[in-house]
Formats: sequence, C-alpha cells, structure tokens
Amino acid sequence: MIKMGKYGPALLQDHHLIDLLAHFDRERIPERVAHAKGSGAHGYLEVTDDVSDLVSADFLNGIGKKTPLFIRFSTVGGERGTADSARDPRGFAIKFYTQEGFIDWVNINSPIFFIRNGVQFPFMVHTQKARDPQTNLKDVNIYWDFLCNNPESVHNTMFVFSDRGTPFSYRHMHGYSAHTYKWINKEGKFHYVQIHLLTDQGIKNLNNEEAHDLEADDPDHAGRDLFEAIEQGKNPSWTVYVQTMTAEQAEKASFSVFDLTKTWPQKEYPLRRFAKLVLNKNPENYFAEVEQSAFSPANTVPGIEPSADPVLQARLFSYSDTQRYRLGANFNQLPINCPLQAYSPFQRDGPGCVNGNYGSAPNYPSSFEPLTYRADATNNEAHEKWVGEATSFQWGATDEDYVQPRAMWEVFRKTGQQEAFIHNVSENLKAARPEVQSRVLEMFAKVTPEISEKIQEALGN
Repeated sequence: MIKMGKYGPALLQDHHLIDLLAHFDRERIPERVAHAKGSGAHGYLEVTDDVSDLVSADFLNGIGKKTPLFIRFSTVGGERGTADSARDPRGFAIKFYTQEGFIDWVNINSPIFFIRNGVQFPFMVHTQKARDPQTNLKDVNIYWDFLCNNPESVHNTMFVFSDRGTPFSYRHMHGYSAHTYKWINKEGKFHYVQIHLLTDQGIKNLNNEEAHDLEADDPDHAGRDLFEAIEQGKNPSWTVYVQTMTAEQAEKASFSVFDLTKTWPQKEYPLRRFAKLVLNKNPENYFAEVEQSAFSPANTVPGIEPSADPVLQARLFSYSDTQRYRLGANFNQLPINCPLQAYSPFQRDGPGCVNGNYGSAPNYPSSFEPLTYRADATNNEAHEKWVGEATSFQWGATDEDYVQPRAMWEVFRKTGQQEAFIHNVSENLKAARPEVQSRVLEMFAKVTPEISEKIQEALGN
C-alpha cells in the first residue's frame, strides 16, 4: 500500500489497491432465479442408433458421430447455498456444441412438472423458494398453499415426495425433457417427441433422514461425488431414448400432448434408443464454466423445434432473458456459451463484447456483403396451423389430473415407496398451519382416500 508516512492514511493514487478493491466489490453476479445451486462437467453425445427417419438435425445423424457438450446439474428451488440433498427437483441442462450451432436441452429429473400454464412459472418459483415476504423466513405454508391452489401439481408432488425427490447423486438419476418438442425429418414431416436419459449407474436415492444428515454433514455432497467420480475415471453415462407421437396420435390421446403434468404411457409410445451421453472432463474453473454457463430451450438447430406447450413457450423467453440480466447482453460470447461457428453481425455492441464485433461487416442484411447471413426459408416452414380467437385461457384441474397420480400410488405399492412417501409428506407438513394441512389432505384424497388417511394418521390428527 502507498501511505502517507509509515502509519498515515492510504493514498487514492494507489491504483493497485483501488483496482483490487473495485474488482472485489464486483466479483459476485446475481444468482439464478431458479437453479441457483449447481455442478457441471464436460462430455460428449455419441449416436448409437439411426433416427434419420425422425429428425434431420446433423448432430443426430450418423452412427458413431460424437458431439461435445457441457452439462449443469442443479437443485431447482433452492438458493446458491442450498444443500445438494434438499428435497427438490433437479435440473439436468445440457449444451451441445454442434456444427449447426448449439442446442440446449433444459431437462429435469422427473418426467412431469408442477404446472402446465406458463403464467404460473414465476409464482411456482416464488413458492419453491418459499420465503415469507415480511419475515424472509422459510414458510412451508406458502409451498403447500400453491400446490393446493394448483391441484394439477399433485402428480409431480408425489414424485418429489417419494425418495426420488432426494437423489443420492447427480450420477444416479434419470433426466427427462418433460416438455414436448418437435423433430422434423428431411421430408418436412414432424413427430412430437420427449427425451429420456436413463442413468447407466442405476437409480440410487436417499431417504428423508439420510438427506437431512447430508444437509448438515456435507451440503455439497452431489457436486463432490460428480467431481471425484470423473477425476477417478469413473465417467458417468446415460443411455438416451426418444418417445414419439404423430399429430394424429396426439389428437386421439386422452391427455394433451402439451400438458407438462402428464407422462406418455410407454406401452403406447415406446422408448426408442438413439445415443449415449458420457461425462469425462471436470471444469478447470467453476465460475467461468459452471456459474457463467447459460441455457435456454430457445437455442436449437434445424430439424428440432419447440412445441406449443405453454410452459415451454414461457421458458423460451425467460431463460435467455435471465442470462442477459445475470451475464450481460453478450453472454453468448463467453467461451462456455459460444457456438463452434459463430457469425451473427446483426447483434453487436453492448457491454462485454469480446469477439472483435465483426469488424467492418454490415450490421443489417446488406446487398453489398455477399457473405452476410440470410435466413434459410426452408427452416421456417409452418408444420402446425392454429386458428382461434385470442383469449385468456385458464387450464383448470379436472378428474383426468388424478388418473396418473392414482397409477403412481399403485407403482409405489409395488416398489415399497408408499410408506416413504407418507413419511416424507407428513414430516414436511407438520410445520404447516392446520387449515393448510386440511387442504393438503383434501387434495390427496382426490387421488385416493387411502393417501389422505395415511397422512392424517402420520400427523396424529
């Protein structure tokens, strides 16, 4: 430090001190609104089976073709300091660096979700974080109140409160697109699809008490497990499958193909294997690669499109926009987010521009620059036609919303998860107000009175 004498005050002219402190004051960035706590790794996707009849995307065509990728696992509702063992859905986001640009799969570890209406997305995240606006204290009443107000959530609630809601590690859980997407083949015909990544390590979960113990003893357990496994050469892998449905099948299905709270029965829509995903390299720097990684379902390649799923449509905007807020307008120029072959001279300037800003190239579709990018009209062909009035549609709960949860309860019976589910719900619900408990019991009674009765008994009511 430069000071006035041996014991005098520091001087403003000490640029190294001022610069160090100024950078220190700014070295934290806003945490993600959702998926704040996470871990990541590099790897590749290798095509194992021909799906050229389904999709024209280059990275999925050619058996043996490998595409580099980066993956980020996360808890969904917790803050940056959340324990890895928290009862919470797990994010399973993947960025593929293909020759046609990058495509992001923003997956999750359950095949369904709590909501199916895009406008509910912010509300759901607020209640997942579940802090009271006045006290800023955790409040279980907020969490359960939202679920009871949106009973279509009961399907995913049952998943989260089984032991699958507390995976042993990121390596020992499946990943699902949950959303419906569209794969278009070279003839321009499309299928609705959902993606399943099934862990080759086998499913392994924590019970409620084991999860609480890890929360105290090793809150970073899952991140540590992933890092150490790759360091030791125990590279985790997943076998990747696709479920397909034609537009004609979608019209005849008993549920909407755009309903995020429903699964597609595998007997009717069997899984079709097409790839292997392997993780084989740890990040060199957590902040640069994991914290600054940015994902959005809007990032795609020719041959793969979003469907009209309302929650997916909301995420198409929200995910990219939150990265502009967190990382700046040019977040896609960061190495972890940059495609292999980037050329977009129409988006330039702004803070954090590091790629040379495309030099003298025109910043509009110019007649004077023959290399200027122009959209390929064949990639914008409409595959669905929508006719109707603009309306404020509320996708309310119906009896159909309890059919699949009722089937899940029977699966719990066969797999010995009924007792764990009742224990996990009742332990969480004990802190809720009596009127909230009553509403939760009423919600589960619509699935089957057996669940409500068992929870009531466990609560001692």
